[in-house]
Parts: sequence; C-alpha cells; structure tokens
Amino acid sequence: MKSDPRNYSSSSSQLIRKTIAHILLISGAVFMVIPFVWSITTSFKALNQVFTTPPFHIPFPIDFSSYKEVLESISFAKYFFNTTKVALLVTLGQLLTSSLAGYAFARLKFPGRNFLFMAYLSTMMIPAVVTLIPNFVIMRNFGWVDTHYALIIPFLGSAYGTFLMRQFFLGMPSDLEDAAKLDGCNPLQFYLHILIPNSKPILATFGLMTFQWVWNDFQWPLIIINSDQNRTLQVGLAFLQNVNYTEWNVLMAASVMAILPIIILFLIAQKSFVQSIKLTGLKG
Repeated sequence: MKSDPRNYSSSSSQLIRKTIAHILLISGAVFMVIPFVWSITTSFKALNQVFTTPPFHIPFPIDFSSYKEVLESISFAKYFFNTTKVALLVTLGQLLTSSLAGYAFARLKFPGRNFLFMAYLSTMMIPAVVTLIPNFVIMRNFGWVDTHYALIIPFLGSAYGTFLMRQFFLGMPSDLEDAAKLDGCNPLQFYLHILIPNSKPILATFGLMTFQWVWNDFQWPLIIINSDQNRTLQVGLAFLQNVNYTEWNVLMAASVMAILPIIILFLIAQKSFVQSIKLTGLKG
C-alpha cells in the first residue's frame, strides 16, 4: 500500500516548523541566560579578572572574597531582613484583599458591581510615576516617611490581583457553590472552606509575582527611605557603586545573593504556576 505524498509533505512541513520554533526558543533562552552566567562567573573572580577574555570562563582559582566583602561593606543581613519582611507582608496583604475583592466581584450580586469593578480596574491605566508625589505627600502627612509603613500599607491592595482572582473565580464550576448552599454554607464559609482551597495554583502564582515585584522594587524605597536602618536590599546594592570606581565582582556577588531567593521561590512554585495556566481555560 502506497503512502499518500500529501501526508508526507504535511508531516515534513510540521517537522520543519517545530525545528525552527525550537531553534528560536533555544536561542532566546541562551540570550536571556547570558547576563546571569556573566554575573555568577564574575562574582567568583578577582577584580583584575573581571574583564578578561573570554568573559564567561570559569575563574581559577575560584575566589570567594567578593561574597565576604559584600557582608563587610554594607549591612547586607539588615537589608535582606527588611526586604523579606516588607515583601512577605505586602504579598500576604495583596493575597487577602485581592481574593476577597475578586470573590465579591465574581460571585456576589450587588448593585453597581460591574461599574465598581470597571472603575477599580481603570486605575491600572494610571502610570505609577504619576502617583509618586501624591503618595509621598500622604506618607509625610501620616508621619510615615523613612518607615516601613510607607513600603507596606499603600500596596496592600492590587487592581491587577483583583482582576486575576475574579477571572479565576469566574472559571470555577458553579456546581461547587450550589452544593455549598445546599449544605448550609454562607458566602464567607464558601470562600474560606471551598473557594480558597481550590485556588492554590492561582494564589501561588500571584503570590510569587507580587513577592518578586516588591523584592525588586527600587524607586519607591529610594524616595521614601532615608536611614540605613530601614533601607531595603535593592537600594542597598546601589551603594556598592561609585561614581569613579566600582568593584564589579563585589557588585555581582551581591546581585547573585539578592537573586537567589527569587529563583528558589520560583522553583518551589513552578508546579503551581504551570497548573494555574492550565486551569484558566476551565469553565463552570
């Protein structure tokens, strides 16, 4: 029995397209990884080896003095603690407020629900830089300048998080809510005992995104924090740079230490992150 030439041509074209796509994806991945590889290798070099050729060679001998100098030259442990505290509190706050607001907009029926949701969502169109001065004036009036209150309280709510949670909750099967009502669950019990336990993937994804954003935030902490005692990690790393002279191996060592927690969190939450993407296509 002869095979159909059209099937052979179709399979060949699919193979070519897949091959091209994989080549492009691998090339893009390598291009994105290059800065990280350079940062890691540079952090283990002596200062006179930083700009040697080739730039990505593994240094020999491996020099750990850059990491020691980071701990001695700046208050790295204090900056790390401050950033961790702020990032955790903001993340927990946004998970709570966004899930509650998303539940209200998705499942509860009340007058003006759609209008309020669109009005809240429209705040996402305002550039963050526009709100810098108003936020600073408000923090000054409250007496929160150079305190962690200014880094935490203004960011306990998120329009994007509310939108994300609402869309996910809309995709939850309505049979769950009907069964809960038959069992005598009120809206709060349904939220706590059914909705939240079944929303772990999206909560983990949004939590990771929020934590990463707060962890890497530089502009607002730079403006609102003045003392070394309350400084966050990203602002503290900037003090390793000098106008006339920068020890790049020390700066790269500090950067690697700052990036490591985010990488660990991503590896831990990777399964939930992928699962949340799959579940976005489900409809009740």
